[in-house]
Amino acid sequence: MMPLPKLTTYLKPGAQQSWRMPFEKAASLAQHPALKAFYSGLKLDEDLPLNGTPMLALDFETTGLNPEYDDIISIGAIPMDSKRILLGQSRYWVLKPAAKLRADTIPIHGITHSDIEQAPDLIDVFPDLLEMMTNRVVVAHCAGIESQFLSTALQYRIGEGISFPAFDTMGIERHFSNNQHLGLFARMFRKNQAGSLRLADVRSQYKLPFYRPHNALLDALACAELLQAQIQYHGLDARPVSQILPLR
Repeated sequence: MMPLPKLTTYLKPGAQQSWRMPFEKAASLAQHPALKAFYSGLKLDEDLPLNGTPMLALDFETTGLNPEYDDIISIGAIPMDSKRILLGQSRYWVLKPAAKLRADTIPIHGITHSDIEQAPDLIDVFPDLLEMMTNRVVVAHCAGIESQFLSTALQYRIGEGISFPAFDTMGIERHFSNNQHLGLFARMFRKNQAGSLRLADVRSQYKLPFYRPHNALLDALACAELLQAQIQYHGLDARPVSQILPLR
């Protein structure tokens, strides 16, 4: 069997020791009761293997691309682990954004003014979302987008943001797409190593089916399936979370 790549070789110095630091700092500064409860529920051990790690695939659709001026308009969230995707426990919310719904984005996400007219605000679903996130690692494609949008949206509403652990499927793919991290057999059977890191394009490399993008629940499912494929293909099941979290 081909030896697995040594992830620790490619992590920044101290990355394994420092992944908890932003969450510990955020916990010490949190004022909102829901955030305090969220951080106190973060019990993940840095040595916990991926095959024992509870996760939450998460995706947002937004009114635009700038978290300072745009807002979250829908959320898809699906509990999962390295082997299972718990669709029966998934949640999908359409939200009334604080930012103006731009006409040029409606054809992209398909959410109209009539859809949001009676929709709840983010703060109304915030407790349910936090409950789903508690003691789970978020799974997202380019996880920094979800992190920035949620933190900025909460800062606007309650005066403080949020930090949470996340597996970034884009970062994982970027890490392994460099041929020097792969053995000869893997390089022979993987194509387009330097290609697009868009969710649909990366999924196609793992022979996963095409899903129409820009539905938050479908995108969360697409990301969940992709992470499971990455875990299986790269033999990451037994790797500790501390080796995967820093990959961005």
